[in-house]
Amino acid sequence: MTAPRHIAIVGAGIAAVTCARTLVQAGHRVTVFEKSHTVGGRMATRNSAFGTFDTGAQYFTVRDPRFVQALQTTPTVCKRWSANTVQVLDEHGRVAAAGLPPREPHWVASPGMSALVRRWAQPLAAAQSMEMQTHVTAIERDSLNKTQWQLRTTGTGDSTHVYGGFDAVVLAVPVAQARALLEHTPKAADLLKKTASVTVSPCWTLMLAFPQAMQPGMSALGPQWNAARSTHHRIAWLTRESSKPGRGAVERWTVQASAAWSQEHLHDDPQRVQAKLTKAFAEVTGIRAEPAHADTKRWLYAKTDTPLGKSHLWDRKAGLGLCGDWCLGHRVEDAFVSGLELALAIA
Repeated sequence: MTAPRHIAIVGAGIAAVTCARTLVQAGHRVTVFEKSHTVGGRMATRNSAFGTFDTGAQYFTVRDPRFVQALQTTPTVCKRWSANTVQVLDEHGRVAAAGLPPREPHWVASPGMSALVRRWAQPLAAAQSMEMQTHVTAIERDSLNKTQWQLRTTGTGDSTHVYGGFDAVVLAVPVAQARALLEHTPKAADLLKKTASVTVSPCWTLMLAFPQAMQPGMSALGPQWNAARSTHHRIAWLTRESSKPGRGAVERWTVQASAAWSQEHLHDDPQRVQAKLTKAFAEVTGIRAEPAHADTKRWLYAKTDTPLGKSHLWDRKAGLGLCGDWCLGHRVEDAFVSGLELALAIA
């Protein structure tokens, strides 16, 4: 084990929080910087008057025994989701392949996907080791000690601040954001070059609520399945949110657009995107009722197309590291493993 060090971690998704927790357990000090007001990254949950929507990761599977062990530390948070039959639909919304029980259990955090990262981050928040709504804009050599790093940041109300005295800096953010920071960071050219082959697709997400489905005498709204992959040119995935454990009973759907369509319409007006995806949703599900609630979320960096091919990057001499699901793929467990293995390499 190395001597205790102070490590800055940029990002507060599952890779970042896993890395931070592991480093603290190894005796190091960490400070986590997150530009949002909440933790979770793409394990995101949005609240509405009709219930919650998982706008990013829809579920996760568990294969690595270390992930199993970590989940056992919060046994009440994660619930098995019997997405009884994840259907496969053709472009017209017809079932193209018989729905089969998943080959491995599907899990969700309850009451929303963000709950797992929030729970894991609680000790960090209690130790005042998290700087929320703090956007890191530059990584520089510390002005008082050239062997260390300092971070330039902006916060609420365009406030600026410099945090210094870090022995290492970990970037646990989407690869495009990591590249933007590394381009102007001393001694980072080699790390930057190693990320060149990684590609990630965007995703538009639609959220719809139909409280009228709960009215007395109203028959079940829409299809009998709770989740589906679709070959519709606009839609890749649909989930009935109310089918997940720990959610409210109001009929709610999360719809994720295909990568190609999301890329083509990346800079469209959100209202236009909402209208087009709602039309496609009706085509696929047969639900043509007017939703009482509709909203969209654009993920610029959603699903890894070409991963790094290794769990992390760590330049011990420079004291710079990178982790995230994009290192291994796009699964929740990929992010966990990436953060864990970078922390072990540092510690």
